[in-house]
Amino acid sequence: GAPLAQGAVTCGQVTTSLAPCITYLRGKSGPVPPGCCEGIKSLNSAAQTTPDRQAACKCIKSAAAGISGINYAIASGLPGKCGVNIPYKISPSTDCNR
Repeated sequence: GAPLAQGAVTCGQVTTSLAPCITYLRGKSGPVPPGCCEGIKSLNSAAQTTPDRQAACKCIKSAAAGISGINYAIASGLPGKCGVNIPYKISPSTDCNR
């Protein structure tokens, strides 16, 4: 993909990146879809600064809140399954400002 501009983590980007993950996050069995890990990796590489990480975190939280039937136990393990280390858990109680 094209290189991302600095400070360009938008909620639209987050939603697009996470879209392939939704079925998996609802607890459907099977491996993580390939597009899902690609999305998580691209988000992680886009969010390098603290403000970007906080923005991405808030977007992930609001996106997750809008998905019915999301399984947060699966969601919090997803970055690890994709080989990505993010500094916060994906959960409705995450404090994005830390």
